[in-house]
Amino acid sequence: MKRKYNILMLVLLLAFGSCSFTAKVDNDPNKDKLLIQIITLALEQLHFEPKDFNDEFSEDVYNTYLNQIDPLKRFFLKSDIEEFEAYKTQIDDELRAYDITFFNITNERLIQRMAEAKEYYKEVLDKPFDFSIDEDFNTDYENHEYVKSKKKLKERWRQLLKFSTISNYDELIRTQERDTVASLDGEPKVKKSLKELEVEARQETKKSLDVYYTDYVEDLERKDWFSMYINAIVEEFDPHTSYFAPTDKDRFDQQMSGKLEGIGARLSKRMDYTKIVEVISGGPAWRGQELEVGDIILKVRQEDEKAAVSIVGMRIDDAIKLIKGPKGTKVYLTLKKVDGSIEDISITRDIVELEETYAKSSTVLKGDKKFGLINLPKFYIDFTDYNERNAASDIKKEIERLKEEGIEGLVLDLRNNGGGSLKTVVDIAGLFIKDGPIVQVRSTNEPKEVLEDTDKSIVWDGPLVIMVNELSASASEILAAAMQDYKRAIIIGSKQTYGKGTVQNVLDLNRMVRNSSHGDLGAIKITRQKFYRINGGSTQLEGVKSDVVVPDRYSFIDIGERDQENPLAWDKIDAVKYDYWNSYFDYDATVSNSKKRMENNPQLKLIEENAKWLKSQIEENVFSLNYKKYKAELKADEEKAKEYDAISKYTTNLTFNSLPYEVRLFEKDTVLKEKRDRWHESLSHDVYVEEALNVLNDLKMTYEIKKVAAIKE
Repeated sequence: MKRKYNILMLVLLLAFGSCSFTAKVDNDPNKDKLLIQIITLALEQLHFEPKDFNDEFSEDVYNTYLNQIDPLKRFFLKSDIEEFEAYKTQIDDELRAYDITFFNITNERLIQRMAEAKEYYKEVLDKPFDFSIDEDFNTDYENHEYVKSKKKLKERWRQLLKFSTISNYDELIRTQERDTVASLDGEPKVKKSLKELEVEARQETKKSLDVYYTDYVEDLERKDWFSMYINAIVEEFDPHTSYFAPTDKDRFDQQMSGKLEGIGARLSKRMDYTKIVEVISGGPAWRGQELEVGDIILKVRQEDEKAAVSIVGMRIDDAIKLIKGPKGTKVYLTLKKVDGSIEDISITRDIVELEETYAKSSTVLKGDKKFGLINLPKFYIDFTDYNERNAASDIKKEIERLKEEGIEGLVLDLRNNGGGSLKTVVDIAGLFIKDGPIVQVRSTNEPKEVLEDTDKSIVWDGPLVIMVNELSASASEILAAAMQDYKRAIIIGSKQTYGKGTVQNVLDLNRMVRNSSHGDLGAIKITRQKFYRINGGSTQLEGVKSDVVVPDRYSFIDIGERDQENPLAWDKIDAVKYDYWNSYFDYDATVSNSKKRMENNPQLKLIEENAKWLKSQIEENVFSLNYKKYKAELKADEEKAKEYDAISKYTTNLTFNSLPYEVRLFEKDTVLKEKRDRWHESLSHDVYVEEALNVLNDLKMTYEIKKVAAIKE
C-alpha cells in the first residue's frame, strides 16, 4: 500500500507540477477544477472500496447535492429541477473531464432563488396568521414535491413560517402566564392581547430570518458552496469519507489537539435539523446537565442580542459558528428535547480540555463486596510519542490502583466511546489475556494484517464486564469483540454497538501539488481499511451484539452506521487461531441469571416503554397550525413525558468512592473533586451499572462454585 501511495503522489506531482493558473485564490474556478482532479484521483486510487464513476453514481450525487442545498424544497421550482435533470447522468462525465458546469448552473440558480425567497418571507410575515383555522403542516420534507409556480412556492413559505411562528406564539403566551412580577411602580403588569402576541411572534420569526440571511446566506462565497458539492461527491463512497475545506481542516486539527472552545457538544445535521450527538465530559454543556444526546437545537441567541436566530435548515458549519464563541461568553439555545418538549437554556462557553477524555476509575461497594469501575471516553494517544500519556498505559495504572483497593471484579465502561487509536486497543486487550490476536485489518488488494498482543503478562485475570451502547464505535467495538470472542468478558448494553468497522486517514491535499498558486486546498479524510474480528466477522454495520441486552432510550432510534447514507457492506474473512479464556467462570449461567433478573425489573420496562414512545415522537411529522389543537398536542406530550419521570429519579444502593491518589489531589483541585462527585452521583442513579455489578457478582459466585468443585474432583 505504501508503494501504491507513492505512485499516486508521483502521478499528482507530474500532473499538476506545471499548473500556471493565475486567477484569484478565493472563488477561483480553476482552483475548483484542480480540487476535482486531485480528489477524484485520490478516491479512485486510495479508497478501500472505490466506486465506478458511472450513471448510477451520477444520479446519487445529483440527488444528494440537491437535497443538501435545498432540503426543505423551499427554493427551487419544478422547472429548475427539470432543467437540472439534463445533468442527472452527466456528473460522472463531468468529473472525468474536470468540468463543473452542473455546479455552476445549480449554484447560480440557488443564489437567485434564495434572493427571491427573501422577498417571500418578508411579504408573508407582514400579514397576521390566523391560528384558529384548521390547518396541518407536514414536516416530511423528503417526500414533498417541488412546486410548479412561484405562487405555490410562496404558499409553502407561508406554511413553513406559520409553523415556526406558532412555536414563538405559544412560548410568548406561556411566558406571560408565568410572569407574575409587578411593574416598577408596584402595579400588576398589563397583559398583552393575543393579537399583540401574534404580532410579536411574527416579528421574532422575521428577525431570525433577517439575521440568517444577513449574517450567513449573503456572506457565503462560491468556495463555500463548492465545498458542499465536493462533499456530495465524496460522501457517496461512504459516510466517513469527507472533504475538509481549509477552515474545516483547521477545526479538525483543533479537535485532534485535544482542546475545543465552545459549549462542549458535538453536532450533526439530519435533514434540516442540527442534533446533539455527543455531550463532551467536563465541558460547559456537561456541567449544566441540561443538554443531552438527541436534543435538536432550533434557535441560537448571543448574550448581547435580543433576537434568537433559527438554525432550522441552516448549514451545520453556520450553526456551529453561531453556537461556538470565546470563553466566558454566554449563548442561549432553544431546544426540542428528545421527549418532544421545547426548552430554553443558557450555556457559558469555555475551553474543553482533553483531561476529561482520560480514563477514570472508582471503587463500588455492593453490599459487603468491593468492585472496580473504569470509564474510558476515548482511545487517546499522543501520535508523536507513544511513551506519553495514552489510554492503554492509563487503564493499566487504574487497574493496578483498583487491585490495591482489593476489588473482586471489574467493569470497563465504553458507553458513548466513539473510538480512537488502534494501537491502544491492542494494548488494552492484552491487559486481560496472556497473548494472542486481537484484531484483523485489511486494505484493498493487500494481505490482511493480524494485530496481536505479544506481552504474556496479565494485569487483570478476575471477572470482567464491558458496558457498551449504540454510540460505542470503532475501537470500542474492536475491544468488546475481542473480549467476547475469547470468552474473556461479558458484554452488556444495547442490542448492538454502532457498527463502524472502518478506519480513515487524513490526506493533506497541499502536499499532493507542487508549486501551486491557489492557496490552501484543504484535506480529504478517506476510508482506507476495514477491521475484522478474530473470528473473521466484520464489525461493520452489525457492530458487537451484547451478551446481555439492556433496553435504553435509544433502542428504537436510528443512530447507527446502518442508518447512515452509503455505508460499506458487512463481510467476513477467515478466522485466525485463538484459544478461549481458560477459567472457572460460567458465562452461560451468568447471562441466563441476568436475563431473568431484567425481565422482572420495572425500571428497565419503563425505559423500554419510553424508548418506544420516543420513536413514535420522532416519526410524527404532521402538526396542527390551529393553536388550540397545537397546544392540546403539546400538553398531551408533556403529560405523557411525566409518566417517565421515574427514570431519572431511580436510585441504586451502590456506593462509589474515588481512589486514594485522587482524594489527595482534591485538596488542591476542587474542580476535579466536583467532577468526580458528580460522576459518582450519576453512577448511583444508573440502572445499567447496577446490572453490570450484578453480573460481576454472579460471575464471581460461579467462579467460586466451579473452583471448589474442581478441587474436590
